Formats: sequence, C-alpha cells, structure tokens
Amino acid sequence: MNSKLKFYQSIRFKIALVFALMLMLTLECVGAVFVRQLEHQNLNTFKQSIELPSYVDNSLSTQLARSDTKKANRQIKQILSEVNNNNISEIRVVDNKGTIRGTSNADNRETIGQKSTDQAVKATLLNNRSHSENVYDNANHTRYYINVVPLVDSSNNNVIGAVYLRASLETVYSNINNITLIYLSAALITIAIGLVLAILISQEITRPIEEMRKQTLRIARGDFSGQVRVLGNDELGQLAGAVNNLSVRVEEAQESTDSERRRLDSVLSHMSDGVLATDRRGNVTIVNNMALQLLGVDHEDDLIGKSIIDVLNIRHDYTVRQLVNTEQREMIIDTANDGSNLILRAYFSPIQRESGFVSGLVCVLHDVTSQEKEERERKQFVSNVSHELRTPLTSVHSYVEALSDGAWKNKDVAPKFLEVIQGETDRMIRMINDLLSLSRMDAGTTKLNLEYVNIKELLNYILDRFDMIIKKEEEDGSSNKKYSIERHFTEKDLWVEIDTDKFTQVIDNIMNNAIKYSPDGGIITVRLLETHNHVIMSIADQGLGIPRKDLGRIFDRFFRVDKARSRKQGGTGLGLAISKEVINMLGGQIWVDSVEGHGSTFYISLPYVPYDEEDDWDDQEAES
Repeated sequence: MNSKLKFYQSIRFKIALVFALMLMLTLECVGAVFVRQLEHQNLNTFKQSIELPSYVDNSLSTQLARSDTKKANRQIKQILSEVNNNNISEIRVVDNKGTIRGTSNADNRETIGQKSTDQAVKATLLNNRSHSENVYDNANHTRYYINVVPLVDSSNNNVIGAVYLRASLETVYSNINNITLIYLSAALITIAIGLVLAILISQEITRPIEEMRKQTLRIARGDFSGQVRVLGNDELGQLAGAVNNLSVRVEEAQESTDSERRRLDSVLSHMSDGVLATDRRGNVTIVNNMALQLLGVDHEDDLIGKSIIDVLNIRHDYTVRQLVNTEQREMIIDTANDGSNLILRAYFSPIQRESGFVSGLVCVLHDVTSQEKEERERKQFVSNVSHELRTPLTSVHSYVEALSDGAWKNKDVAPKFLEVIQGETDRMIRMINDLLSLSRMDAGTTKLNLEYVNIKELLNYILDRFDMIIKKEEEDGSSNKKYSIERHFTEKDLWVEIDTDKFTQVIDNIMNNAIKYSPDGGIITVRLLETHNHVIMSIADQGLGIPRKDLGRIFDRFFRVDKARSRKQGGTGLGLAISKEVINMLGGQIWVDSVEGHGSTFYISLPYVPYDEEDDWDDQEAES
C-alpha cells in the first residue's frame, strides 16, 4: 500500500474542493439572481426615465387633430425639440393614417410625410394599445428599447396617431456589465480566500484522520508502537481511540498468532514423524524436516505446490478425492523403488471447518521400517525355530518308536539309537539355551561382569586350550584332518574392560567355526593389534569361505551358508548371532571379510584406553 498520496488525491483537497464548489455554486446562484434583479430594476428605471410627460402627449394629440398640416408639423417639431432626454435616440410622431408627421432625429427629416413601415406602429394604430420591445441592431451591434404609445383625441377618444420612441440600452447594459464584473471579481476573491480557509480548516479536520491513516499503515507493516493523539471527544476522537484499541488488540492477536506459529513450527520441526499439509486441491503447502528426510528430499521448495499423490507416488492407486472423502485413513508406502528402502505408514486426516467444508488434508508419515523388519524377522524366527526343533524331534520320535517296537532288545542297535537320541537332545538343549541367552540380551536383562583384563593373555589362554585339543586329537587319532593355529600378537600388554566369560564364548564360537570349516592341513591365523584407541582381533581360516550375497546375513539368527553341513556338524545357527550381541554389549563391533573358496576372516574391535599400572600404583600410594 502506497503511503504517499498526491495533494489532489488527499481527502484534505477533496474537502476544500467541495467547500469551494459549494461556495462557488452559492455565489453563482446569488449572482445570477442579483444580476437578473439588477437588470430588471435598471430596465424599469430606464423605461420610466424615457417616458414622455403627459402634457407632451396631449400637445402632440392636439397638433395631430388640427386640419392645417403644415402648422401642425411645425408645432410637432417644436414640441419634439423641447424634449430634453439624452437617453432617447429618436422620437417619431405618426398620424392615424401611418404618415410620419415629425421626428427628433435631424438625420431622418426626409422621412417626414412618408408612410411608416414599422409593424409595431401599425399594430398600435390598429389596436389602440401600447407596444414596447427590446431589439438588437445587427448593423451597429446596439441594443435598443422601442416603445410605441397611441395618441387619443380627448373629445371622442379616437386614435389620432402614435408616438414612436426609440432609446439606446447600451448605457443600461454597460452599467449592468460593470456591476456584474465587480461582483464576479469579488466572488473570485471570495472563492480564493474561501479555498485557502477551506484547506486550512480541512487540514485541521483531517489531521486526526491522517494520523489514523499513518497508524493503520504502521499496523499493516507490523509496527504497533505508535498511538493516535485523541484531541477531543467528538466522532474523530472516538475513532482515534478505537484505532488505538484496535492497534493493541491486533498486536496481542499478532503476538498470539506468532507464538502459536512458532510453537507449531517447533512442534513440526522436532516431531519424529513427517507431516504434510495440503490445500483443498491436494497441493502441498506445509512440510516439516522429518518429512523431507523420510521422502529423501533436500529442500521443501521441491515439494511445495506439488500434489500429495505425486509426492507419495500413489497416483496410480488413489486420487485426492478418495483420500478426502473415503474411509481410507492410513496406508503402507514402500519406498524401496525410490532407493531409500524405507517403509512408511501414512495417516490421512481432512482439515474440515465447522460448516463441513474441507479446506485441505493432513498427512502424517511414520517410519515403520524397523517394525516391519522386526515383524518379518519374528515370523522368520518362529519359522526357523519350528524348523530347527522339528528336525531333532522327528529324529528322536523315530528312534523312540523303533525302540518301542522292540529295537531295545537288540544289544547292537539299541545303544546306537540311544546315542543318537542323546545327541539330538543335547543339540536341542544347546539351541534352547542359546535362544534363552538371546532373549535375555534382547530384553536387556543380561548382566555383564566387567573387569580389566589383559586381552593378550586371555587370548593366549583360550588358544592354548585349542592347542591342547588339537594335540590330543592327533595323539588319539580321533580327527581325520590336521590343522594348526598361528599367532601374531603385539608385544604390548593391552588392558580392556570386558566380561571374560562372554568374551571367551565369542572366541570359542569363532574358533569352533574356523576348525569346522578348515580343510586338512589348514592354518588358522589369529592376530591382535592396537589402533586408534581400539583393540583389533582377527581370526582367519582357509575354509570354503562365504558367498558375497550371504555376507550381510551371516550374523542373522539360524542363518547358515551350508545348512546341511552345519546341521550335520551339530551347529544351531545361533553362535554368530550371540557373538554379535555380546560384542555390541561390550561397546565393540564384529564383522567378516570373506572370499568364496579362499576362507573367511572375522574381525572384533573393542574400545581401548591406554592403562599404565605403575602410574596407577603411584597414584594409590599418594592418596594413602
């Protein structure tokens, strides 16, 4: 809104203009009546001033009644010459036959004795009525007053002639024009003075209005600091007070709106769910940061103005009208095709006024990727447990039936059957114990007995135990393959805070797998080193290796690369899953690197803080 107005556009000028126009109209009306009355009055006065005295008319009537025309004409001439009136231009005396008997104009003496051609004279002789009129002479541009008066014989009241009187009106109209010019000059001066006064008065009247205009402009710009001065208790004063109250109310409403907007923005910004709002056509108008992250968009400008069915990529399944009018209030949106690998649950709610008019739509996006993944894993876990338990139970059931059918009497067969039953039962017990361990880890009820341990000595202790097992198997000949363990440790003692039992269980699981899958003559290499405040351990074998497609699932529960071989060797498929959970609880990481056909290498990383026993002992002595 332009706050600068030109003078002729302001209400101040308009008020002054209206006042001036009213004054001008008033003066014009008064002037018109005044000039009209002045003209009428001057003309009447002029007409009265040029009327011939009654004795002149009587004398002329007497001369026209004489029989001696020549003497009568001389007397008429004498009578007309005695008329002393400068306003009269010409006086003619006409008898009842229409003959001009005399004239006061010396230039028109030749007309004496001629017939008068004037129609007014003829009408007066015929009707015995006076006739007067104003005429305009185009030849010399002069206005004249003509008055024709009948002359009556006093003895018999018969018309014996007429007097034609002609007088110039220029002096009358000249006076009228002069007075009119004076009046117009005075009127113009009055109008000019009135216009100046009107501007000054309108300025005083409109000053509160101007202040209110400026205050409303400041309010429109969001500046509520100013106040309009209340100069009285009239209508403008009350209006100024109302504007001040309006400014306070608008400021309070603006602050409330800004507070609510900031609160809404804060809520939307810190929501863990994505929020999209649309107009009544389904075009996105509001989007929060979480929605941008869930949809894989960097800037909100990329979504603002677009249809929500295009943003959510559901145009082929739904329309905006269906989302607003139907009971389809939630749906699952899989963004795997977009490369984000997220599963979103979308909740839709229309923005509806009290009148029932739907002005938009709100969509809340919730990331259910982990829930859906857990649900799938749970279903797969139940299926795997059922499958893993069904196999040994079926085997046990079969051998028990065989024993029940009489195989227990066969001394050669019965011990083998019982041995198989015992092995399958032990495997189920190990599986159930592993499942219980994983369940306690998932529930967070597993307690760690943490202590600072020299990881180098602990790892040597565990590997010494495996060396003894290898040596015993070689002496007994119970193993059909030979393998060896190589150690590459750092010379520095590394003290790490761990749970010794659970860490030993992890190493046992990895070493047992390495031993199981190592070929005859294979070498198992164990390394220990320190880097970047971490202790890194690696256990490498020369076995079959793991296909690249299975590397990401090697730590899943019940996952086996070679299921038949693993089950034959008595594995439950839970060892690596338990190992990963234990390492995670210790704050470390475990991963695998493998090439199919060239063996596998398992890495374990644990947090490590350098520990100096001598400094610690010195500190304890100082405290004592």
